[in-house]
Amino acid sequence: MTSQGFQAVQRLIDLANAVRTHPELPREVAVSLLAHHGEGPQDLTEAALSDADLRELRGAALKMTEILTESDTDRAAVALNELLADHAAAPRLSRHDGHPWHLHVDRGDAGWADWFLASSALALAQILTEHGRATWGECAAANCRKLYHGTGPGSPRRYCSTTCASRTRVAEHRRRKQTHTSAHK
Repeated sequence: MTSQGFQAVQRLIDLANAVRTHPELPREVAVSLLAHHGEGPQDLTEAALSDADLRELRGAALKMTEILTESDTDRAAVALNELLADHAAAPRLSRHDGHPWHLHVDRGDAGWADWFLASSALALAQILTEHGRATWGECAAANCRKLYHGTGPGSPRRYCSTTCASRTRVAEHRRRKQTHTSAHK
């Protein structure tokens, strides 16, 4: 997997988590997040990223959440194909703003939302084909809704962080211990 794919997926995860937490994600937070993921200052001015663009980008992030919370690989693949059919153009190699060569599938005149949907769908499709499954999801820990992406070895990931995984294991251990103690009284 190229680092570009991982960057696009991490941008997707970060933006989707931000919008899920703050549905009216403020401009300064969105701009900071996009800058962190390589968007140049000239692309993040109010003239280049209007309030309407920002609204559509928030909506696109929420739309991608539907795929990021889909655990069935076949349904995720169908949804990705639909997004690519609706928002992508023929792939082309691009090198700009100091980035290495990478694939673009957005239409040349695409707005922020279409660009985000096309590039995110491409990144997830690349990961799905490389790993043969959806390696993303929503944290399984109680009271956590963070989205994650994981491709490490071993069992499929279920938690957004080691903190959530540990907290869940400790809670389950305490529950079993309490059940065992109650059963022997």
